Order: sequence, then structure tokens, then C-alpha cells
Amino acid sequence: MLRDAGVVVDQQPDDRPATRSELLQHVAEADALLCMLTERIDAEALAAAPNLRVVANLAVGYDNVDVPAATAAGVVVTNTPDVLTEATADLTWALVLAAARRIGEAERAVRDGRWPGWGPTHWLGQPVWGRTLGVVGMGKIGTAVARRGRGFGMEVVYHNRRRVPEAEAELGARYVELDELFATADVVSLHAPLNDESRHVVDAAALARMKPTAVLVNTARGPLVDEAALVDALASGTIAAAGLDVYEGEPELAPGLRDLEQVVLLPHIGSATTEARGAMAELCCRNILAVLAGEPALTPLNPEVQG
Repeated sequence: MLRDAGVVVDQQPDDRPATRSELLQHVAEADALLCMLTERIDAEALAAAPNLRVVANLAVGYDNVDVPAATAAGVVVTNTPDVLTEATADLTWALVLAAARRIGEAERAVRDGRWPGWGPTHWLGQPVWGRTLGVVGMGKIGTAVARRGRGFGMEVVYHNRRRVPEAEAELGARYVELDELFATADVVSLHAPLNDESRHVVDAAALARMKPTAVLVNTARGPLVDEAALVDALASGTIAAAGLDVYEGEPELAPGLRDLEQVVLLPHIGSATTEARGAMAELCCRNILAVLAGEPALTPLNPEVQG
């Protein structure tokens, strides 16, 4: 799309995150930057790009971009909302079921030749049908996850920075404070943006409030969870299981996490469908082309830059 519109594309040569030095080199003469969540776009990066007019972030979350610094520099910042909602909600439920029903453990036993045949107490997991789903962050993805939870006959409780009347009306979702959510939910699913308030929202104290049969799932941002505390909680049986698609220090994991059987570990593939990732890339390109043409961006995070 960009090349067809006459834009010269300086592209990372392989499917890996740019190093810091590569990033600073690439942006030196750039008018637009299409970046991933792995790139930190801060004041230093912006200062290295005197011609930059737009940063198109290939993600819904934008904790990797210093939006106030971009605004001060007159650079429009965009993200990719909506187009990955359903794909991420699907993946969240894959983790819910895999963690609750111990699918990873059972699959490894079959694959490794350790399955002795059917037994009435083999790999007993936690039920999901008719239980309580707790959603932390009732945005579009959180709402889509809750909608699927209703299909499993679940009661939905949620916590958000503000109440969401639409979710309450459609899904019968009930707003609760965080302490009550952690104490009552059988499945806790995280969908909050990462900021100073939400960092380590799941810490040792929160985990201690959860049921010993509870399942924690995170498909939002890794630092929402204190990974060291989660390792301790899983190892001690404080909670039953967890499903993670994101991590505090990606791609590194907290010590001991990969050794635990009762956690399902995925490599940040929440939006990894051909349709969703294609739509994300297209939306980034459309934002770039709009700004370069002097038109308003489609999904700006700082629309005041364009008046």
C-alpha cells in the first residue's frame, strides 16, 4: 500500500524487532514510522527523527510510545483499535480452557508417551461452565471476552476505570471493586492498558485473595502481573492455574515459570490471525497515508496535533 502510493519504504529486513541503534538509524530521515510494540518511541527517538510526522503503532496498546513527547514534537500517534478485538478474545478463551482443563499438561503426557490409558482421576481440571468470570478492563476486548463467557453460562463481574453501562445492559455484567473481583471470580482475565496504576495489578496480595481453584489469564500486557509472585502462587497452590500470552520481560520469563506444569505459555499471539494482523497493517498504512496527505488520521491518539 505504501509503495503503491509513492512512499519510499525503509523496511526491517527480517521478522525480528529492530535494535535500538537500528531504530535510531531508520528514523533519521523518516517522515513516517510504522512501529511494533517492541520499539520504544520516546523523546530520544523522536529527537532523532526531525522530519517525522506520524507514528503508526501496530497494536491497540501504546505504552511503548511516549504520546505527550510526540504531541510536543508535533507528531501524530495512531494505534489499531477494533480490528484485533475478536481474534484476541478467541485466544483468551483458548487460554481459559487450556489452563482450566490442564490441556497443556495432558497433551504433553500423550506426546511424551506417558499416558497409561484412561483413568477416572487423570488430569482433573477446573470447571468453567456456570462459574464466575472476572474481567479487569472492560474495553472492547474485555467485553468480547465477557460475551463469550456468557455463552458458557458464566456470571460476569468486572472492574474498570469507569463503569460500562452497555456491558451491564447486554451481558448482565456487575461492576465490583478489585478486591471483590479477585475474591469471587473463578476465572480472572486481564484486559487493562498498561500504566502506572495498572502495573502489577495482580501482585502477591491479589493472588492471595483468589480462590485456590481460580485461573488467571493475561492477554493484555505482561507487567500487569508480578511474575515472581505468580510463580510462588502457582507453586504453592494459592491458585490452580494460569494462561499467559504476554510477559514482564518479553521474551524472557521469570525464573521458574516455564518449569510449572499448571501454566500455559504462549508467545504473544493474541492477534495472530491472518485477518487480524492484515487489518492491523492496513490500518497503520491508511493512517500514514492520511497524515502524509495532510488529512486527519483515522485512529489518532493525539488528534490535537492535527487541530
